[in-house]
Amino acid sequence: MVETAKNIGWSRAEMAKKTALDIPDGSYVNLGIGIPEMVADFVPEGRELIYQTENGLLGMGKVPEKENEDRELVNAGKKCVTTIPGASYFHHADSFAMIRGGHIDICVLGAMQVSKDGDLANWSTGAKNAIPAVGGAMDLVAGVKRIFVITQHVTKHGDPKIIEKCTFPLTGKQVVERIYTNLAVIDVKDNGLFVRELGPGVDFDYLQKRTGTKLNLYSETMA
Repeated sequence: MVETAKNIGWSRAEMAKKTALDIPDGSYVNLGIGIPEMVADFVPEGRELIYQTENGLLGMGKVPEKENEDRELVNAGKKCVTTIPGASYFHHADSFAMIRGGHIDICVLGAMQVSKDGDLANWSTGAKNAIPAVGGAMDLVAGVKRIFVITQHVTKHGDPKIIEKCTFPLTGKQVVERIYTNLAVIDVKDNGLFVRELGPGVDFDYLQKRTGTKLNLYSETMA
């Protein structure tokens, strides 16, 4: 177990904004529960991002102010949301037809574990007393074109979430393309994990000590 200093790296909102900046203009994007929900608060200037929530809304907007919440307008995590002009509502089955049919460009999910090969575990620890939360994650990793993960780099106990091989039940094998944590942005490649960007105050050695598998640097990062 290792500890991570609280005064370095990105905040949750900064992680969400950084993820949004990497989503191409015109993308249809599904957001998972937790930190991924915050991505909807950010649409880079000059871009149109269409956020989808699997309970039946296409065109999700920012989180509303408390006084403007509508309990009948919620995302898959049962949190109040807003809509953008042109938003549409539809049946849950139609939502999953979009997902399973390959009509969503990017999905941003949370994670319990991610392996060096891009395997994702995010629905159960597998423990006897665990409360599984499958949701639509397995459909999403199978049907969406690109999978991004956004998560804290280590657990609340200080254990690495990015590891050699997942020990929890898998959501999908070799599905993750990029990982956004509070310490770094990491690309999953065929030949390993490559650090795309380090968070504020984070150096490579610090990051490696908090990661359960080998990390690599891009040549331009090393230059």
